[in-house]
Amino acid sequence: MAKRAAKAKRPAAARPKGKTRAVAKTAAKPAGKAAVAGSSAADAVSAAVSAAVASLTGAISADQLDQLSPELMQKLMAAAVRAYSAKVQAGEPFLPFDDRTGRVSPTDIMITASGLLKAGDLQVFELGMWQSYTGR
Repeated sequence: MAKRAAKAKRPAAARPKGKTRAVAKTAAKPAGKAAVAGSSAADAVSAAVSAAVASLTGAISADQLDQLSPELMQKLMAAAVRAYSAKVQAGEPFLPFDDRTGRVSPTDIMITASGLLKAGDLQVFELGMWQSYTGR
């Protein structure tokens, strides 16, 4: 009982970080203007990404890859990897692509996977261990 009383009297600065009661109450409020603004921001991001994908696909088809600098490709890959990882970790599991979203050859996959592992200083063994540990 004394432990319970001591926990209740801790100052806010001594409490563990994380969601507080005030945050939980705020999260329970119905969506308002902020949700609408978030929706239009999401629509803008979707439109920008769709335009970039169309432009990049056109450049690939026209064999104009010299227009894409390695630095730009690195930024694009990093953003795509982080976005995919965030969506999957948030409980939205899906494959990175399928035949509806664009054909990717096995060679394309192997080159990209090898490059990602090398950039992350990871070995295939580590990937296998992580997959067996996480089930992904």
